[in-house]
Amino acid sequence: MCNTAADLQRTKLDKRFFETTRGRIVTLLRGTTKTVNELARQLELSDNAVRAHLLSLERDGLIKQSGIQRGTRKPHLAYSLTEEAEQLFPKAYDVLLNQLIAVLKERLSPLALEEVLREVGRSLARTEAANQNNGDMDSRIGRALAALEAIGGSARVEKENENLVICSESCPLATAVAEHPEVCRLAETLLSEIIGVEVREQCDREGPPRCRFAVAGTEDRKESMVRRNSKRLKRDQAP
Repeated sequence: MCNTAADLQRTKLDKRFFETTRGRIVTLLRGTTKTVNELARQLELSDNAVRAHLLSLERDGLIKQSGIQRGTRKPHLAYSLTEEAEQLFPKAYDVLLNQLIAVLKERLSPLALEEVLREVGRSLARTEAANQNNGDMDSRIGRALAALEAIGGSARVEKENENLVICSESCPLATAVAEHPEVCRLAETLLSEIIGVEVREQCDREGPPRCRFAVAGTEDRKESMVRRNSKRLKRDQAP
């Protein structure tokens, strides 16, 4: 059995895209608006060639018409990037997360750091977890896959014997996990909260991190929920 969260599909383009004409157009439109004539001059292409690329980018949801600019003879349509296109550009999140975890390690005990990471997972899952009892296991698994994709993963669920395993060849926190394996606890808690049963992290970190989370078997679910509720009660009662 293999499912993916199709409702949260994202446009994922590699560096080669930005070397193409369409990629260059996306780069030129970053943080500004431009007309066909302006793009044609900068790309040294004909107006019609640029229009063809713009039509394709607009169809893909990467650009949009954004007002009209005055011209010497007639007004010209201006184009800008969509919010989805802005997400194509590299961000410094990985570097910041690595540095944050490194600082926390210096100031917190291992147990305290783990609890912080788990609390982040619970916080991310709060909205989904509030509705977990309104759906069956399949729908909750689907929401869990969507949650991983929302933070940059590409997850699927497989069935091994009678147990479900959520796995991904693309770890959404790969850069941080490579240096700080405990970050996997964040994802483990995120999935446990959304699905409503214990999820056990079994990630492969020998090479590039690969996600693997075993969902507690049917016979273990009641016991796992009791353990989770007991831990939460103790945490809430702690001074």
